[in-house]
Amino acid sequence: MSRSEQTFEDLKSYFRSHSKIREQRPHMSKVHSVCWNANGCHLASGSFDKTVAVYTLERDRFVKNNVFRGHTASVDQLCWHKTNPDQFSTASGDKTVRIWDIRVGKCVSVTNTKGENINIAWSPDGKTIAVGNKEDLITFIDTRTNKIRVEEPFSFEVNEISWNNTNDLFFLTNGMGCMHVLSYPSLEHYMTLKAHPANCICIEFGPTGKYFATGSADAQVSLWDANELACLRMISRLEWPVRTISFSHDERLIASASEDLLIDIAYTETGERVTDIHVDASTFTVAWHPKQYLLAYACDEKETIGDRRRDVGNVKIFGFPE
Repeated sequence: MSRSEQTFEDLKSYFRSHSKIREQRPHMSKVHSVCWNANGCHLASGSFDKTVAVYTLERDRFVKNNVFRGHTASVDQLCWHKTNPDQFSTASGDKTVRIWDIRVGKCVSVTNTKGENINIAWSPDGKTIAVGNKEDLITFIDTRTNKIRVEEPFSFEVNEISWNNTNDLFFLTNGMGCMHVLSYPSLEHYMTLKAHPANCICIEFGPTGKYFATGSADAQVSLWDANELACLRMISRLEWPVRTISFSHDERLIASASEDLLIDIAYTETGERVTDIHVDASTFTVAWHPKQYLLAYACDEKETIGDRRRDVGNVKIFGFPE
């Protein structure tokens, strides 16, 4: 048995004894985004209810320790500072970008932007936040002054945005199945990569910098070499558009989710299925812990109260020991 096959079998065996799911219900409506901080001590979730909940990870569970209020519309996406474990930023439909600090328990900066913000990324060097709105305008904010440095409009549908790990390229996924790659900080066009025959929805860079991946409306995940910008393989087990993807801390695993009633966890090196998580509703956000095989996620679950259906507003973590 090769080392790769050994690792694959070891991972399958690991999840047979580490598949317990823990749950919190901190929100009044649908959760749009979950994300771990740099050291893995805290998880944050952003919701349509305009709030962000932050949890502390304990040995075999997680507990809610604060709710951050201030946005006047849905929190559509959030991200933590890449190295500072105390700060996260949020993109909201209220046309603002906010930075929050968990040490002081409140918002520490607000930047007004031109449109309803739907996606956000924090540069690896921590100096810039990029936010995209519904009109396909990307705004770059200097985090030292909280002032807008540049606004870049695009003539195509921008779905998600990300820097590469070395901070010198900026990626946008678009509605034509492509990745638009810009040199950074010049923002000059570097290349366009054809990733999928259908809408390219999400993009994620692995923590070690070896891989990145995109998810598409064609229900496939494409895995790429981050240095060569070459497609390595496709993962094709889901049946619905791939809405969210995440790499584990060592990049051995990639999780992907959609309207399918399962979250697929694949072995990155071959694309084979390691395990899956059965869910009761569409999943729009997944995030691996930065040090452990723990996967946070949120589904569009509903509950019936009397004659009314309402969002559950829950957040779950998979991977605790049985």
